[in-house]
Amino acid sequence: MKMPAEFDEIRPYSPEELPQVFEELIADPNFRAVTESIIPDVPFEMLAQKIRQCKTNLDFQKTFFYGLLWKNVKEHADGMDIDCSSITDRSVSYTFISNHRDIILDSAFLSVLLIDNNFDTVEIAIGDNLLIYPWIKKLVRINKSFIVKRGLSIRQKLEASTLMSRYMHFAINHKHENIWIAQRQGRAKDSDDRTQESVLKMMTMGGEGTISERLMDLNIMPLSISYEYDPCDYLKAKEMQQKRDNPDFVKSPEDDLLNMKTGLFGYKGKIHFHTAPCVNSFIRDIDPSVSKNEIFTILAEKIDKDIHSCYRIFAGNYIAYDLLKGGNRFEDKYSSQEKENFLSYIDAQIAKVDLSEKDYDFLKEKMLIMYANPLINHLVAIE
Repeated sequence: MKMPAEFDEIRPYSPEELPQVFEELIADPNFRAVTESIIPDVPFEMLAQKIRQCKTNLDFQKTFFYGLLWKNVKEHADGMDIDCSSITDRSVSYTFISNHRDIILDSAFLSVLLIDNNFDTVEIAIGDNLLIYPWIKKLVRINKSFIVKRGLSIRQKLEASTLMSRYMHFAINHKHENIWIAQRQGRAKDSDDRTQESVLKMMTMGGEGTISERLMDLNIMPLSISYEYDPCDYLKAKEMQQKRDNPDFVKSPEDDLLNMKTGLFGYKGKIHFHTAPCVNSFIRDIDPSVSKNEIFTILAEKIDKDIHSCYRIFAGNYIAYDLLKGGNRFEDKYSSQEKENFLSYIDAQIAKVDLSEKDYDFLKEKMLIMYANPLINHLVAIE
């Protein structure tokens, strides 16, 4: 299969390109230092040899990332599972569109869970703002990522979005690869997960036919991701206070790096992934008389409902809801010990916030909202 040259700057590396990229990675002292810190008990030369033996991107993923990710779950979580019973046609490649909890792990965990259920891994949409070192950019493109360009002018953004959309249609229909993309740019700081219509509009900039036909061409499958605990919750709350106190506050690349590290190595509790059915039949049934913009609104609401209804609700979500609402509606869903443990957890996370003018009440309220919102949205979705 010939790869169109227009995708060269954003697409994952092809298997033919891997030997050269592997050598560049192995020779990078920063990559070596990070690798030796993550896998300290294996000599780097031995790892380099294993890298060189990988013939495809999937080989690399299975050789390195698969084991590391399950090791991460073992050390920093209390188990992880997926309900993918809605994937009834294995001959089709899907675009998984999901809520976004962790910068790195959402798509990575999805891939290992798909492997365990005998599916192929996903190609991953990743913002170039996270590719702060050359070795990271190489590594994510080996790991089947395609690049979403950020910080562009309006004209450049339009061109980049059109190119990315064309690539997504190419990946689904010609490479027969699954895709993962977040429902919005960046994570929802308050866990009020909503699909941005602009993401859906981007998807229709490529492909052929009507708006509905272009959407159906991507076989969109809503995916719900639930973490019992979000290791970055206190960082999100901190950022909320920083923006409250200084409306011009903007996160730095160092902040992004800290979020990545905290998400990777922080405690997550139980983790659950849940796929909803592909939305093609829903799109097909949308009234053909509605406008293009209405199609995006209707579909965004459908995706949100599917994601919200598939959340796994944990004790902390019920506790946060009751604390916020000042009642005991869900007291039968948790024990007094679980409530005590959750409140201790919140206090311990707030203690990590390193602001000179720390507003404890504000931070606590924002963290409770983070844990209550999945339940609030779930209740609306299933009614």
